[in-house]
Amino acid sequence: MLALLSVSDKRGLVPFAQGLVRCGYTILSTGGTLEALKAAGVPARKVSAHTGMPEILGGRVKTLHPKIHGGLLGRPALESDAREMAEHGIEAISLVAVNLYPFRETVAKGASRDETIEQIDIGGPAMVRASAKNAASVSIVVDPADYDAVLAELESTKTVSEKTRRALQRKAFAHTAAYDAAIAAWLADQEGEAFPDELSLPFVKAQGLRYGENPHQRGAFYREHRAPSEPTVAFSEVLQGKELSYNNILDLDAALGLVLEFSEKPAAVVIKHNTPCGVAIDDSLEAAYRRARAIDETSAFGGIIALNREVDAPTAKALAETFLEAIIAPGYSAEAKEILAGKKNLRLLSAGPGLASTTAKPRAQLDVRSVSGGLLVMDRDAVEPQTEWKVVTKRQPTEAELQALRFAWKVCKHVKSNAIVFAAPTELLAQAGGQTSRVDSVKIAAMRGGARLKGSAVASDAFFPFRDGVDALAQAGAGCVVQPGGSVRDAEVIAAADEHGLCMIFTGVRHFRH
Repeated sequence: MLALLSVSDKRGLVPFAQGLVRCGYTILSTGGTLEALKAAGVPARKVSAHTGMPEILGGRVKTLHPKIHGGLLGRPALESDAREMAEHGIEAISLVAVNLYPFRETVAKGASRDETIEQIDIGGPAMVRASAKNAASVSIVVDPADYDAVLAELESTKTVSEKTRRALQRKAFAHTAAYDAAIAAWLADQEGEAFPDELSLPFVKAQGLRYGENPHQRGAFYREHRAPSEPTVAFSEVLQGKELSYNNILDLDAALGLVLEFSEKPAAVVIKHNTPCGVAIDDSLEAAYRRARAIDETSAFGGIIALNREVDAPTAKALAETFLEAIIAPGYSAEAKEILAGKKNLRLLSAGPGLASTTAKPRAQLDVRSVSGGLLVMDRDAVEPQTEWKVVTKRQPTEAELQALRFAWKVCKHVKSNAIVFAAPTELLAQAGGQTSRVDSVKIAAMRGGARLKGSAVASDAFFPFRDGVDALAQAGAGCVVQPGGSVRDAEVIAAADEHGLCMIFTGVRHFRH
């Protein structure tokens, strides 16, 4: 029996090969894999000795030979295949362990284009695909995590079961598909093409989920093959707590995206059902969190928290005062971990020091959403530089009002349309969104904010189509408003602002969030 081993990831290679030899296999191998086996005293035959053809073109051609691919694709049980294999001296290869050149790792370390091109594997994917096609006769192993299970079957039954071979077959084709997708994505990126004609998204399963959005829906969580430079939920370290749920992950992503809007000062964000219900900045993280929680303590119960500084003991004590589902932060002091360990079900995620950077920016990745039969893909929304803001009313904003307007505008793009946000210079006061009428969002936010909205700033994610929204926010006590502008009734809306003594700024940019 022949087994062909040629792996870039050499975890578990030697024990696996030793087990195969015990089971009666003769091992064929190439390059670094062959060297590793020989160094460990595992008998192995060089592929070139098997094929009678040396490696050529600087190692680009090693295994692309009929004696290899005939051995992988041949069906010994089929009389015509068996006859041809015998005629050409082709021996069947019944087990293959192959994983591919480290292309993604090469890209991640910033290698040159030429070096990266050389890490595009050709022979490896060809062997994987050939073996997987012929899974009726060949066991193809692409993941070292499967070595033990395959060996266990060989040692107990002298064969690999059909069920296992089919599972390995599925995994093999997924492996080469993701590899090719990574190459296609890199090539598109080299040409500055964000939206290629054919889009493949290489993701790996991070974990299965107990269920999806609701218990009757199945779910799983996938992440990119390599961590991006920005802080992400997908690559955060889970330090404690219950298993993350589908909804936890969605809410954590929303919380992280919003807290990244604020980098200069400690900031705290409270999210409930993918909606911000508390946002504040302050000179200390504890103060920022306490202020954010106080904005809507009822909604904060069972909420998701994002913080942009390492959690210290005072902040941990404040966090422990309320039932929370999950917290994401750059990290946690030893004392903070000890305090929060008392909340055994509380999920703690560490997103790494990038989240605490004073230059941290909202993520730049693509935003992908599914629709029936397709995907919508776009750049993630980013708050634009405020150099283009234009005051359109008679009254100019004060410096304090400008600070509040900037704060409100950052929060506004994280609230569902039609979004209305009332804010002070350093905290959210009230918000409403997801309404089919903008004036209804104003009224709901005004009802939530009450008397504290006097003198507040308001941000609207899109233009006011009528003056009624401006009338309502003025009645609620707002003193200034920022909005994109662009309505056919802009003149009417500006006139209403002037009547109420408001200052109004047009940004020229909207922030719909559907």
